[in-house]
Amino acid sequence: MRWSNLSASHGGDPLPDRAAPAAPPLPLALPGATVRTFDTPGFAGMTFYEIQAKSLINRVPGQSRVPFEWTVNPYRGCSHACSYCLAGDTPILMADGTTRPLADLRPGDAIMGTMGAGPCRRYVPTTVLDQWTTSKPAFRVTLADGTRLVASGDHRFLTDRGWRHVSPAEPHLPALAVGDLMFGVGHFAEPPKETPDYQAGFLCGLIRGDASLADGSSREGDAWIRADGYLEDLPLHEALRWPEQPSGGWYRGFLAGAFGATGRSDRLAISFTSGDQLFLSRVTDALTRLGLPSRAPVRTRPGISGSVEIDRDLWAALRFRHLTGIDGAPLDASGVGVRSSRELAVADIEELGLTLPLFDISTGTGDFIADGVVSHNCFARPTHRYLDLDTGHDFDTKIVVKVNAGELIRRELAAPRWSGAPIAMGTNVDVYQRAEGRYRLMPEILAALRDRANPFSILTKGTLILRDLDLLRQAAEVTHVGLAVSIGFLDQTVWRSVESGAPSPQRRLDVVRRLTDAGFPVAVLIAPILPGLTDTAESIDETVAAIAAAGATSVTPIPLHLRPGAREWYAAWLTRTHPQLAPRYRELYGNGSYAPQTYQDEIGARVRMAARRHGLHRPDPVQARTVNPDPTPQPTTRQLTLL
Repeated sequence: MRWSNLSASHGGDPLPDRAAPAAPPLPLALPGATVRTFDTPGFAGMTFYEIQAKSLINRVPGQSRVPFEWTVNPYRGCSHACSYCLAGDTPILMADGTTRPLADLRPGDAIMGTMGAGPCRRYVPTTVLDQWTTSKPAFRVTLADGTRLVASGDHRFLTDRGWRHVSPAEPHLPALAVGDLMFGVGHFAEPPKETPDYQAGFLCGLIRGDASLADGSSREGDAWIRADGYLEDLPLHEALRWPEQPSGGWYRGFLAGAFGATGRSDRLAISFTSGDQLFLSRVTDALTRLGLPSRAPVRTRPGISGSVEIDRDLWAALRFRHLTGIDGAPLDASGVGVRSSRELAVADIEELGLTLPLFDISTGTGDFIADGVVSHNCFARPTHRYLDLDTGHDFDTKIVVKVNAGELIRRELAAPRWSGAPIAMGTNVDVYQRAEGRYRLMPEILAALRDRANPFSILTKGTLILRDLDLLRQAAEVTHVGLAVSIGFLDQTVWRSVESGAPSPQRRLDVVRRLTDAGFPVAVLIAPILPGLTDTAESIDETVAAIAAAGATSVTPIPLHLRPGAREWYAAWLTRTHPQLAPRYRELYGNGSYAPQTYQDEIGARVRMAARRHGLHRPDPVQARTVNPDPTPQPTTRQLTLL
């Protein structure tokens, strides 16, 4: 279990005030964790997992877009069982239409995923965010078309009944069943082996195809480089001979060579153009032999070119590429609808009785295509992926608490290797969430940062920060303290729907006012700005006006970004409450987690104009008071949205 490297042995100290340990067994394989629930109304339905963490100050991954290097997170969301994935040799669909074994994927690889709600999905390129392996009891899922997938029981596939676990450990989770229809394109074809038959077919298709071009033009490129290598082992006159009984390998090679000479690709379309009717007939015959439907060749007159085209669907486009091993025909399947068929019906689910090494990845879309079917990846946010956090209901109701946070940060700040770099807090989960009122971890953290004069910043939606105002003042006397509050909008209806667990916008404005009155320059992040809901000029102007009246010194707009996990949760909420906005969101977020730069620029312009109207475009040095008497410029850190 990937939690084990985060926790040390727990002393089992009880927490007073109506806290009760949960009954064993623990829902997480987390040695030493104490699980508690509280019967107070504010924590109804919530579970707290108390751990003795091994570290608290975390380095931000180098590839991250955030502008700071170090963070502190005394709280984290929780997870149910990890959804470790598939056998390492499972072929995964890459964004260019090729395949690669799951075990060989690495962060940054471009693969194909999907977007949409339920089965109403479309294929989109996405990126591998992380990859890891574990050992799990293995199951084999067999489909009607012969596809065989080896997966753990926790793994999920998209079916006509929604996402289904292969064989879930918990009985309330939706389970895969014989007869379920999976979504995708079906089993990927095995790539060709470069046998003598394949090489002979390749040379025949390439050279005869080149000779058949109506304009007599000749080509250069990778196909001809391959041909030069093949001709070292095969005489040209033998390569040009039509075999009496071509093998499957010869047909594959022939089509690859013919495509190198006369082929074209355009999104899903694959076509061959030639002035030689006999050559086009041979192409059609080869396609038919390999089970690829095509349009009959157009009759040609001397000097007039005809064409053969494969059916324009994703299955045919992929099968042609995989069977022939062609070069130079990248696939563009963006926006193609995800479909199902009876060939993808589950025929058998078999427990293998073996514990096997299995692999999982996290991706930008939350899924990927495993041997032709839509497969759910580890659905944690990228910054939480090693904790396997569920960002839906579990993230809201199950909280991991690093109860030894105060002790840890003092030890880490005092370590000789610590450079005293600025630390950002509240950038992933809110350090002043409701649980902080119960556990009171922040006073110890702030005191440690104060005592070491270590610069820090806090971004929060919570009002609990006012409890620690004295500590913040003390810290600001010896180091730089940056404070920011997140207020995305004022609309009470949207707040109750999207952020009901956070204080209301009016209460957060009061936090800005109180912190400003205490002498702190307070930045406000207008975050998140929700497309179609809070991004109008009127909504932005109203929000900026209230922020200015509360005394903030600056505003920074951050349009909604949908990282893995948050994307799924938000999409489910949006399609349930505002289905009319779904097409707009597909347009904005169809290519990744962030809205297009043009949209971001438009929102930025609206906020700048509102800021100028309300006096926030240039902080007033009198109003932007500071409680740091040290005139030496201090490093600052920008903050990002909590979503």
